[in-house]
Amino acid sequence: MVNKRNPAQRRYLIRLMPLMVSYAIILIGVNAAQRGVSISGATLGVMSVLPAIRLVGVMIVMGMYLCEERDEFVRNRLVMAMLGGTGILLAATTVWGSLENHGVVGHPPTFLAFPFWCGAMGISQCAMALHDRFTSPAE
Repeated sequence: MVNKRNPAQRRYLIRLMPLMVSYAIILIGVNAAQRGVSISGATLGVMSVLPAIRLVGVMIVMGMYLCEERDEFVRNRLVMAMLGGTGILLAATTVWGSLENHGVVGHPPTFLAFPFWCGAMGISQCAMALHDRFTSPAE
C-alpha cells in the first residue's frame, strides 16, 4: 500500500498518536485511582490536570500541522473546518448559556468543549465535502 500522506501529514500523525494513546491511558488510570483511593489536595489537582495536558498538546500539534502544511488547498480546507467548528461551538454555547441563565438546563462539564469542537470541525468537513459533491465547479 502506498502512503499518500505528505510530510506535514505524516509528522502530524507521528505527533498526535502518542498524545492520544497516553491521554486514554492516563485518563483511565486517573479515573481508576480516584475511584479506588480517597485523593485530595495537590495530588488530586495534579492528577486531574494530567489528562488535560495531553489535549493541550493535541491543540498545539494541530496548530503545528496548520503551519507546516504546504498544500494551500488542504490548509484552506482545514482552516475552514476549524472556523466552522468554532462557529458551531460558539453558537451551541451561546444558546446553552442563555438556557442555563434562565434555569432551563444545568451547567455542562466544560472539559467537553474541545471534544465538542473537534466533532463540530468534523461536521464542517462533512458539510464541505457534501457541498463539493453536489455543486458544479465554478466556470
